[in-house]
Amino acid sequence: MYCILSKKTLTPVTTEYVIEAPEIARKARAGQFVIVRVHERGERIPLTIADRDADAGTITVVAQEIGATSRRMKELEPGDSLASLTGPLGRPTEIERYGTVVLVGGGLGIAAIHPICQALRDAGNHVIAIIGARSGDLLFWEDRMRQVTDDLIVVTDDGSYGRKALVTVPLKELIEERQIDRVWGIGPAIMMKFVSLTTQPYGVSTIVSLNSIMVDGTGMCGACRVSVGGRTYFACVDGPEFDAHQVDWDLLFSRQRFYADEERRALDLYEENCKAIPEQEDAR
Repeated sequence: MYCILSKKTLTPVTTEYVIEAPEIARKARAGQFVIVRVHERGERIPLTIADRDADAGTITVVAQEIGATSRRMKELEPGDSLASLTGPLGRPTEIERYGTVVLVGGGLGIAAIHPICQALRDAGNHVIAIIGARSGDLLFWEDRMRQVTDDLIVVTDDGSYGRKALVTVPLKELIEERQIDRVWGIGPAIMMKFVSLTTQPYGVSTIVSLNSIMVDGTGMCGACRVSVGGRTYFACVDGPEFDAHQVDWDLLFSRQRFYADEERRALDLYEENCKAIPEQEDAR
């Protein structure tokens, strides 16, 4: 069950997986995610549903190889199965006919904005997307993004592909040039903060997806606790999308630093235990 049907390397650190999951494919909506376990003793990691095909019964996820589980997932091949796949989870994106919308995707956030662009365009919006990465070799899905948008702007920090700029530069230009009715920003937390700071002086409603701060994705661990408008929420069950102008970014960053240190220690221990598993099984 949950068989990997295809696997494609998108960048040196990013891989696309098409997974057989009929029920999830049927129910999933833009903005939602799944929880993946690679093997029975593995940790749970959240991955955004980047695409789905209800007729074929498949979902597409994109993972970056940044931890033990994502690296082990990279070792799987088509025909292999995941130990578990839970979803769809999280609140779907609020899709309406807003008018002209801009979606900003940084790094892995490109995959996350893909289904939202498609849903917004299907709802009759004029969809502009800005996708960016540190360098050209870390960009992916440019062709797919052109298929679900009316205009696509590509930038890189170092200028090795597309325009040399941060994603906030063309975003500010668009806001000053025309009426923008709503903005989404998905990517690293620091990028989302600066998207928020860019749009706030102009009063443009802005949504960010805090999926990058999740750990277990069910609200049990508390790692994704955020303060929005002075109230406490769990990104995995109350979000992952929130009003960017209401997020307490300083608190979010302080929590990220704490959990990053703890996660590094936990991953080191986890990898040591994983190495011991084959030996234990052989002994039995």
